Amino acid sequence: MSDERKPDSEMLSGKTAIITGGASGIGLATAKAFAGQGAAVFVVDRNEEGAFAAARGIVGSGAVAKACVCDVSDGESVRRVFEGILAQGRVTILVNCAGVAHVGTVSTTSEEDFDRIMRINVRGVYLCTRAVVDHMKAQGGGVILNMASIAGSAGLPDRFAYSTSKGAVLAMTFSVARDCLKDNIRCNAISPARVHTPFVDGFVAKNYPGREAEMMEELGQAQPIGRMARPEEVASLAVWLCSDEASFVTGVDYPLDGGFVNLRG
Repeated sequence: MSDERKPDSEMLSGKTAIITGGASGIGLATAKAFAGQGAAVFVVDRNEEGAFAAARGIVGSGAVAKACVCDVSDGESVRRVFEGILAQGRVTILVNCAGVAHVGTVSTTSEEDFDRIMRINVRGVYLCTRAVVDHMKAQGGGVILNMASIAGSAGLPDRFAYSTSKGAVLAMTFSVARDCLKDNIRCNAISPARVHTPFVDGFVAKNYPGREAEMMEELGQAQPIGRMARPEEVASLAVWLCSDEASFVTGVDYPLDGGFVNLRG
C-alpha cells in the first residue's frame, strides 16, 4: 500500500502506519485518528471480524486502510503478516497497542495466566518491533510508539502480571530508543491511567452485576481529574508523538493519567 499525499494541514500526511490491536479500544481510536490525519493505516488484530470492520469504517470515511489478521504473540504469524505489509511499500510508523489485562496478585496469578500476559504484552511488542526496525533503518528512519500503562511504574493493587508486563514495555521503549538513535528511529511510550474501553464495560458487567453504575463511578474517581480517559484522548497524543511535530522527542514515557501519579492525596 503506497503512501498517499494529503493536505498539509493533516499531521500524518504521506505516512503509513501499522497499528496492532487496531480492532477495538485504544487501538481502534488510534487507527481512526491516524487515518483522519492523513495516514494510510494497516489495522492489525487477531480478531478478524473486528479488524475488517475497523478498516471498512475508515475506508468509508474517505481514508486509506487495510485489515490484517495477526497473532502478535506468535513469531510465524508476525513474520508472515509484516512481510506482506512491508512488501507493499514504505512503513513509517508502528504503534504497539495490542495487549490484554489481568486481575490478580502474585499469590493468585497462575503460571498459565502469567505466561499468557507476558506472551501477548511483552513478546508481542518485541516481535512486532523486530519485524519493522530493519525496514525503518533501510528507509532512513521511522517512529515506534508503545502503549504502556501507569501500572508499569506505579504500584496498583491486584495487577501483578499486568504491571510486570507494562514495566517491561517501558524498558523496551527506552532500550530501542537508545539503540536506534543513529538510525533516525524515534521510540516513545504512552502510559494511560484507566481508559473507558469495552474491556472495562465487560469487566464491570461480569464482576459487579447490578452495580455497574456504582462501579463505573468508582473507577472514574480513581483519577484525581474525576473520570476515566477516553480512547480518543490517548489517540490524540499518539498522533502528535508520531508526527514530525514531535521530531525532537524520543525515549520518553508520557503519562496520560488525569493526575493519578502526582496528584493523588
